[in-house]
Amino acid sequence: MVLDVSTLPLAFQFTSPGPVIVELGPITIRWYGLLIASAVLIGVTLSQYLAKRRHVNPDLIGDLSIWLVIAAIPAARLYYVIFQWSEYSQHPERIIAIWQGGIAIHGAIMGGIVAALIFAKVKHISFWQLADLVAPSLILGQALGRWGNFFNSEAFGRPTNLPWRLYIPPENRPPELINFEYFHPTFLYESLWNLMVFALLIMLFRRGLSYHFRLRVGTIFLVYLVTYSLGRVWIEGFRIDSLMLGPLRVAQFVSLMGIVVGLVLLAWLYLLKRPLPDVVPPPAHEEVRG
Repeated sequence: MVLDVSTLPLAFQFTSPGPVIVELGPITIRWYGLLIASAVLIGVTLSQYLAKRRHVNPDLIGDLSIWLVIAAIPAARLYYVIFQWSEYSQHPERIIAIWQGGIAIHGAIMGGIVAALIFAKVKHISFWQLADLVAPSLILGQALGRWGNFFNSEAFGRPTNLPWRLYIPPENRPPELINFEYFHPTFLYESLWNLMVFALLIMLFRRGLSYHFRLRVGTIFLVYLVTYSLGRVWIEGFRIDSLMLGPLRVAQFVSLMGIVVGLVLLAWLYLLKRPLPDVVPPPAHEEVRG
């Protein structure tokens, strides 16, 4: 007997209420902006807490967060616009309309890494120490931010009849799929994956506080890089609106590179037992608690 999943109760059918929360005269409050602001606030609070546990001045995290926001959000938008230039070249006024969606997390990560390297150099602190403190907040923010795609009815997957399908209004469907109503909720897949990665990183951090389980500086960030990238590779395969570079899905290519880099650097840490290259000299003792 073959089960027809289309007949199952639609308990997990998702339908966006729209991108706007409320309009107050000329002021429009959008879900996308609220989620980004919430992710930043929660992330800074969490990273400051983790910094205290590692005996790092939490004020450094507050200062770093300003650098990261200034660098990451424009970089995320620029990355997206570059790979969608055929669209934005026709409507250049929409380049700055970030509230309508259209940012790429890989661009944000790249911009954030550059800003963090400069910040670490200026403040004379290990870049990898900062990266370890920020990684759990970053992946949690990504889990929250993916819901912005839901409210904007964007970044969805192929058509599907699964019970957890996502309804996309006609104006947001690609012309060739205009007759399909339901699609894979890839925002949900990635959000759930990111929450699992977050739980893994927090577990590693807490275990690293034990004298019987020591982590080398940079481990948590590298585990983030590998595990997030693994999820992104397979989830991106569902999407129909991927940023493309010729025949290549850019996110999958960058994620595969992230996996390779992360694994190589983890081998450097634990097989060769050498500290990672840093902007400041490594401490006398290479191993530190979580």
